[in-house]
Formats: sequence, C-alpha cells, structure tokens
Amino acid sequence: MIDLSVLADNLLSPTVLCFGLGVLARLVRSDLRFPEALTAGLSIYLLLAIGLKGGVSLRDGGAGLLGAAALTLAVGAAIPVVVYNLARRIAAWPAGEAASLAAHYGSTSAVTFLATMAFLERNGQSVEGFMPALLAIMEVPAIVVGLALARRSGSCGSETSGSLGGVLAHVVTGKTVLLLLGGMLIGWGSAPHGLEAVMPFFTEPFAGILALFLLELGLIAGASLNELRRRALFLVPFGIVAPLVFGGLSVMAGCAIGLSPGGATAFGILAGSASYIAAPAAMRMACPDVNHGLALSASLGVTFPFNLAFGIPILASVANWCAG
Repeated sequence: MIDLSVLADNLLSPTVLCFGLGVLARLVRSDLRFPEALTAGLSIYLLLAIGLKGGVSLRDGGAGLLGAAALTLAVGAAIPVVVYNLARRIAAWPAGEAASLAAHYGSTSAVTFLATMAFLERNGQSVEGFMPALLAIMEVPAIVVGLALARRSGSCGSETSGSLGGVLAHVVTGKTVLLLLGGMLIGWGSAPHGLEAVMPFFTEPFAGILALFLLELGLIAGASLNELRRRALFLVPFGIVAPLVFGGLSVMAGCAIGLSPGGATAFGILAGSASYIAAPAAMRMACPDVNHGLALSASLGVTFPFNLAFGIPILASVANWCAG
C-alpha cells in the first residue's frame, strides 16, 4: 500500500534534508544560528502564502466546508481525551503534564501542514481550498479540552492571565490563526488582476523559504533531545504511533466525507501532527507551574521529524488507497 519510491523521494527532498542539517548542526555544537527577526519573517511569509492560496481556491469552490469543519472540531476534541488517559494510565504521568501532552497532540503543527502542501504539490495532487481554515479551527478545541482537564485536576492556578477566555483570545489573535484566516480572506476577496501581480511572490519562492525555516526548526529540535531522554521509553514510541493512528483514522474519515486524496492526506496530517507553537504558549499561560517541556520535546523532537520524513508519504498512500 505504501509507495516506497514516494517515501524515498520525500526523504531526499531538500526540506527534509535541511531539517536534518539543523539537527546535525546542534548535535555537533555548531555556531549556526538564525536571527530571531529572520525566523519571524519566514513564518509570516509561509502562513500568509498558504492562506492566500487557500482563499483563491475557496473562491473557485468551497463545497464541503461545513462538514469538514464539524469533523475537525470533533477530532480536535477527541484526541486530547485519548492522549490524556494514555499518559495517566500507561505512563502514570501527573495530571498537569498529561493535560499538557493532550493539548499538544490534540492541536496541530502549521509547519507540518505546510510541508504536506509542498509534498502534495510536488506529486501533482490538489487539496480543497478550505484546508487552511481547518488548520486554524484545529488549534482551538484541543487547547480548550487540555485546559479543562488540567483545571479539573487542580493543576492550574486561577490567575486572570490564565483564564480560559484570555487563553482563547491569545490563540485566536495569535499569528498562526490571524495570518491563515486573514490570508484566506485576502485571496478570496481580492480582484483577480491584483492577485496576478502578487501571487508569484507567494508561490515561486515558497519551497526555498520552507527549506530555510525547516533548517531553523532542526536546530530547535536538536536542542530538545536532552529533555526527551528523561521519558524516552514512553514518549518515543508514543510520538511515532500517535501520528500513524490518529492520522490514519482521520484520513479514512476524510475520505468518508468526500475529501479528495490530497485533502484527506492534509486532514490526516492535521490530526496526526502535534503543536509546538500555539499549544505550548497557551498552556504555559494558563498553567505556569506545570512542566510543559516533555510534551514540547515529544512533539518537536519525535513526531515532527517522523511526520516530515515518513508520516506524510504514509498518510498520502493511505488516502490514495481509500480513493482507489
């Protein structure tokens, strides 16, 4: 079922190799560093580009958005409950750390989604135009459920800054959701002749800028390996199995509601990836006394590279099998 040639091509793609170079640079203690302003600029470009392209596609046809959005909310709420119970019952984690892991893995990775878009484009597969909207939607339910689980266990304080409303406002107005939805609105509402003037800037350099951004993420992932070693016996297998199970089931659910093979692959990645931007920021704000480092190390040090190298082509093979 898995196309080994596609898997090999993905492993040798510049984006995956750039990520590996970043990890290697950190392991050999190179002085390679990215200026913070450059990293911020690269992420703004990537998120706005995918939002714009989604908005253009949405204008040409957005049928199926409501059903896909409902499925996204359901999946985003269910995954953290499963993860929380696994961490509590199998690994015997404290409730706060288990809730943090649940929020990280119920939420999603925008960069993994961007890498998936690049993979699908290389392989000539298109996706539904509303996919960036689903990415934005997926950020919210997992964080809400994660916070509810942490608060129920008494793991979070009651500071005003950590209130549910404050955390949700932080997520919704954060750059990931704002740039994705804003870009979609711009792409959907702009005059065609105006888009023709700017779209080459957001399409032609996209793959190269993504490769640079993944080089930076490789540096960050390499730095997280020491924290990961503390509970590697649970986190490493979990970080590999979780994206395959959650992603594979979501691919099949996407096929069942009529998504294209490319769209089902993208939806599977939304469910099978783990957040290392929105969820860590939100959970730290709400639960400052909980150790969120282990969840972050697993999402960035295990699940992200696994998906980048293997998860994306495996889920694409599952989607093609479902469609066939």
